[in-house]
Amino acid sequence: MIQFEHLTKTYNGINAVEDLSAEIRDGEIYGLLGPNGAGKSTTILMLTGLIEPTAGRCLVAGMDVTKNPVAVKERIGYMPEDVGFYANLSAEENLDYFARLYRMDRDVQKKKISDLLSLVGLDGVTKEVGGYSKGMRQRLGLAKALLNDPSVIVLDEPTANLDPQGVADYRRIITGIAGSGTTVFVSSHILAEVSRVCTRVGILARGRLIVQGSVQELAGRIGSCGEHRTVIRIESRSPMPVFQHPAITGTEYSNDRCSATVTATEDLRDVIADYLAVNGILIRQLSKDEYSLEDTFLSFYQEAS
Repeated sequence: MIQFEHLTKTYNGINAVEDLSAEIRDGEIYGLLGPNGAGKSTTILMLTGLIEPTAGRCLVAGMDVTKNPVAVKERIGYMPEDVGFYANLSAEENLDYFARLYRMDRDVQKKKISDLLSLVGLDGVTKEVGGYSKGMRQRLGLAKALLNDPSVIVLDEPTANLDPQGVADYRRIITGIAGSGTTVFVSSHILAEVSRVCTRVGILARGRLIVQGSVQELAGRIGSCGEHRTVIRIESRSPMPVFQHPAITGTEYSNDRCSATVTATEDLRDVIADYLAVNGILIRQLSKDEYSLEDTFLSFYQEAS
């Protein structure tokens, strides 16, 4: 549904985005990650047709965004980080104004607006948008992005101002629309949130896409040694025995040797469980730490720096 082909944007001789190539499939939730200045906003502006690339091209449903700006905009719903609305109008009146730009049938428009306000939790709110909190404006921004039944939705920092309930509602809405086949493109710095909803992520550094894949795939590529961490918590009056195995690279004990952190080059949970059972030691918990998206992001970004 979305294709970036050697996409490049240059300002004053400096590439804000350089040779970006990627493909986002129908119904996929794709997260674009990167620090400030990495090129995320520039990529979104080219994707939505608000600026033109210096080189390369961006395709939406096979259409070149630069050559078919109107047709592409009819297929896209866009929520910028700072959503703009008419402060002296209500949520319904704002959406009514934007719906007219899409030349929607009046009966369809009225029902669509009612359904969207209910979806984002703003049904029954009649006050002017000028009196909204940032989170309420964010909810209304999501409703506006969905107004034209887009096949592609582009969201820039969609959860930045939401409270926990708003974040939960956002997850429900995004996964629901992706499940119906809509492609969702998300730019965010909230790594934990991206890992919860995105099927794939791409990491930008200095305008270049340095890696992409699922969170699990990227975590599996961290470092060269494939190191795992296994945390063992046990309940016993006797001290924990010393662990010996060729794959173990370090062990840290605490709580009178009743707990330990074992670092190894492979997952040794079965080996450790058997060893403790043979020694008559009760295992309270045996788990392997997973790499977080933050670990993944920092690892790849540091490699690219």
